[in-house]
Amino acid sequence: MIFSLQGIVQELTPTYAVINVNGVGYYTGISLMTSQKLTLNKETFLFIQQIIREDAHLLFGFNSRLEKEMFNLLISVNGVGAVSALILLSTLSLDEIASAILSGNSALIQKAKGIGAKTAERIIVDLKDKVQKFSNPEENISSFANNKIKDEALSALEVLGIPKRSSEKIADRILKQIPETSVEELVKQILKNI
Repeated sequence: MIFSLQGIVQELTPTYAVINVNGVGYYTGISLMTSQKLTLNKETFLFIQQIIREDAHLLFGFNSRLEKEMFNLLISVNGVGAVSALILLSTLSLDEIASAILSGNSALIQKAKGIGAKTAERIIVDLKDKVQKFSNPEENISSFANNKIKDEALSALEVLGIPKRSSEKIADRILKQIPETSVEELVKQILKNI
């Protein structure tokens, strides 16, 4: 069983890397999070999860042990394959995934392409007791409150005819800078920044 690889990044894309270890290139599926930490033609170290199927021997690489653990938790859920797990890890940070699971926010999990409502609910039910270590409980409560404030503000702006897509990024930026913003204040700030 391959546990880790240390070698030169021979090829690099957002979804896979080829790690050259002493002249042997290992094709490794990766998340966007890991891809951003790698540099072409530079030495790297990846934690590896090997999946052996009847038709293939697959390697998945992770920049951190925590990302590998989250990947393994996700693929333990019925209906979540390795590719779906990587897409989820590419869409949301470990903390966002853990927060979404702990707060039961299936809409956030469904932002990952290919994960529908049923699968998102299954992820929440199966992993609720297993993801505490990935996130800070105080942050969960505040980020859950922030999501509620953000949703209300975006709804108010939609009523005013401002599309959600253009205001969502601004809302995220403002909530990062001033986490204890009220809905009214957030709406004002977004209107100033559009």
